[in-house]
Amino acid sequence: MKLLLWLAVGFIVVGFFVLISMKKSMEARVALAIENKDSMEGKQTSTKLVIWWIVGATVWGLVSMFLVVWSFYIYV
Repeated sequence: MKLLLWLAVGFIVVGFFVLISMKKSMEARVALAIENKDSMEGKQTSTKLVIWWIVGATVWGLVSMFLVVWSFYIYV
């Protein structure tokens, strides 16, 4: 029917559920990195995943906003 609208809604809903499902594990990684910040000087693998999760969440938010604005521009 209105493919762009369904694409926008699907992207937002699926992305939201993915972010919520990963939230607990990222909180645990941040807590682990804070506890072991002295011993993790050379090992930044735990913090890299958290940074990439934040970057992904930001990109998801920006794309979601763009799709909503674009949908309003086309359909309203």
